[in-house]
Amino acid sequence: MRTAELIAPRTFQLAEMAIEDPGPGEVQVRVEAVGVCGSDLHAYSEGAVGSMPNVYPMILGHEPAGRIVKTGPGVTGLAAGDRGALEPALYCYHCEFCLSGHHNVCANIRFLSNPNYPGFFRELVNLPVVNFEPIPPTMPFAMATLAEPLAIAIHSLRLASIRPGETVAVIGAGPIGLLTIAALRAAKAGRVWAVEPLAHRRELARGIGADVALDPEEAIREILRDSGQRGVDCAIDCAAGENTTSQAIQLARNAGRVALTGIHSTAAVSVDGSSMRRKELTIFNVRRSNHETEEALQLLEAEPGWFAPLLTHSRAIDRIDEAFTIASQYQDGVGKMIVRP
Repeated sequence: MRTAELIAPRTFQLAEMAIEDPGPGEVQVRVEAVGVCGSDLHAYSEGAVGSMPNVYPMILGHEPAGRIVKTGPGVTGLAAGDRGALEPALYCYHCEFCLSGHHNVCANIRFLSNPNYPGFFRELVNLPVVNFEPIPPTMPFAMATLAEPLAIAIHSLRLASIRPGETVAVIGAGPIGLLTIAALRAAKAGRVWAVEPLAHRRELARGIGADVALDPEEAIREILRDSGQRGVDCAIDCAAGENTTSQAIQLARNAGRVALTGIHSTAAVSVDGSSMRRKELTIFNVRRSNHETEEALQLLEAEPGWFAPLLTHSRAIDRIDEAFTIASQYQDGVGKMIVRP
């Protein structure tokens, strides 16, 4: 089968890769669409995701959807032709974290698209049946790729205990920030501010549910003014830029919360520790999702009009270099880029 391998920073090559028949309890899926994630862009541009360096060659892509072509021994209830969103995390289910329900921090996790675990920028993949989430026949594959990042957004709100009517600032209106705004809308949050330097993303943020979208230069002043100098109940950093975590701390009210969803480019980051201490803030670190994919698919099915405007671009796998150039350089009003293997 054909695959796209990252062989150096900003360099893909098309290659052939063998695949066996699916094993017991597995399905073989033809990958129809894969969303380009922010962590893919870190790996592509920087040669690492946070403190995890690339190991070349590697196959990125972990926001997939596809169609079953074969089922392995013992598989029931699924058949060739079935369509679904694909979960990229393989858990061990027996470590202390899995046994306590924290599967997303499994001690033995294999996350497809990390070094040594090929991701989904390829034509076929074998997966355990529990990693296949059926989708409605009317849901486009591109829409289904949003299930994985939307599940992260939903997980972040659950982790930070967002309640109806609470005020929230979302820093960064890239795909994960936009999906966080949609999740806040579904959770019936109160006033939501989006903070984003790119004008086209501010427009997307307003379209998906932000009450106000601001340039970072004016965000702290305007949000504090709008909230009567109180600040927001929760600030969510989806950008993980040089100063965005400190900005989130400055925007949160006394005894408020900050959720860190974005991935910083460096292992160590500076934060406004003095404000964080004085306000007695609670900080939540978001690690992917934890079985929220089904809920994400339900929201995508219920409100497709919210999400369709995010799906701005797609490219076939033989144009993956072009896809990543556009996505990494924020060209052409890109929202979510989809690669079609």
